[in-house]
Amino acid sequence: MSIKVLNESGIITIDDQLIATIAGIAAMECYGIVGMASKNATEGFFELLKKDQLTKGIKVTTIDDKINIDLYAVLQYGVKISVVAENIISNVKYSVETFLGVDVEKVNIFVQGVRVQK
Repeated sequence: MSIKVLNESGIITIDDQLIATIAGIAAMECYGIVGMASKNATEGFFELLKKDQLTKGIKVTTIDDKINIDLYAVLQYGVKISVVAENIISNVKYSVETFLGVDVEKVNIFVQGVRVQK
């Protein structure tokens, strides 16, 4: 799906892939996140995605111009998960709304694992 924004000059179509890219970059700016994990983690196994594959750990759904973003993240060991998750949510929501000019209804964080940073 995608979002269509109507203005006086015409229609602007914003693809979900662009929304996922902006959300991924905003999430990676936050302290405590190691990277994004694949969405299909099963039985406790997850794949830490490389920086050029950030969007594979993000699911964007758009229904009636409402954006819901699901981020599958791997956090750094020793951080307080709730604080890092709140920081990611606020940063992603702010970035998407600022860059695209559309409202984000929900940002959900799914912590797939923790990793010790070297």
